[in-house]
Amino acid sequence: MKKSLLLVGAFLTVAAMAQAKEIVPAPVVVEEAPVQVVEKEVIVYRDKPEVFRPNGYVNLHYKYYGDAEELNYKNDGKSNNYGRVELKGKINMTENQSFEYRIRNYGNVSNEKTGKTGTDTRLRYFYNHGNIGDSNVNFTSRIHYRDREDTTGNQELEYQARFNFAEYMFNNDYIKTTDFTIGPKYEYEWADSNDDEYANKIGINLESMTELPLNFAFELNIFAQQNFLGKKYGFDSGRKEKDKDFTVDVEAYLYNVTNLYTNSSENFMLDFVFEGGYDQYNWSQYKLYGHENEDSQKSAYSLYAYPGIQGTYQVTPAFSVYAIAGAEYRNWAIESEKSASHWRWQPTVTVGMTTVF
Repeated sequence: MKKSLLLVGAFLTVAAMAQAKEIVPAPVVVEEAPVQVVEKEVIVYRDKPEVFRPNGYVNLHYKYYGDAEELNYKNDGKSNNYGRVELKGKINMTENQSFEYRIRNYGNVSNEKTGKTGTDTRLRYFYNHGNIGDSNVNFTSRIHYRDREDTTGNQELEYQARFNFAEYMFNNDYIKTTDFTIGPKYEYEWADSNDDEYANKIGINLESMTELPLNFAFELNIFAQQNFLGKKYGFDSGRKEKDKDFTVDVEAYLYNVTNLYTNSSENFMLDFVFEGGYDQYNWSQYKLYGHENEDSQKSAYSLYAYPGIQGTYQVTPAFSVYAIAGAEYRNWAIESEKSASHWRWQPTVTVGMTTVF
């Protein structure tokens, strides 16, 4: 009996062990949540193309010319004391077109003193054709009109094809050529009488501007032209002069602006300003037109220097006012190259305003 119980116990133990080996945990089923793709709106910011808007500047000033020592002969025995109002500016009308204007009106300071009078009007229209082919030579057309009521009373109309080679000129960290323009031109000049007092002029201009160290700048202009003069506009045939003439005029100017003082707000500046040079040097194939003296030379020049002090107040970023006090030293009366003389100082005072838009 005992043996039987042992057998039964052993059998149950083996069976339990077998059953234990066969127990496998039931698999756990995990239900995955469906993946939801949410598309968000992506905003891409692009720089808007710059839209051209007309821009430019306007300058208005009054310049007073004081009496210069021993210059009473300059105006037929009268004083050279006078004033000038000048309005000038530039309008960039489109990306390729611009318009410049300069109007000067001269008047007497008092009834007792008679100086320079009249109006000088100059208008210029520019059309920028862009660079020529794959080069860096810019081509611009210019139409120029001027009415010289302040001196001769003549008017002139000119077309000039301007080719700027500045990109090919010498440039480094110290010297930079900002303009080097060669311009063939045709000009017609006539008197107010509208008769045969006229001139046809065919020529070529060289105009250049160079920035130099220490705030200096140098401007050099050369104008060469063949003049075909009308019957009354030329020289007296009795003097065996010609009705045509080849002339070369040279302008050479040196400029400098040196800051003397700037306040902490940087809206007021006091500067030393200087300009001077040949204004102009003239050479003529024959005796210079307009020189009635039989002994007049074929060449003449006017040389000057103008130092001054300028104060500028920046009222707003687009509007400023200024004042300049200085004096001009020049050979006023005699300009013949062989006998230039009468060098005198003439004081000047200028007040004005400039606005940009």
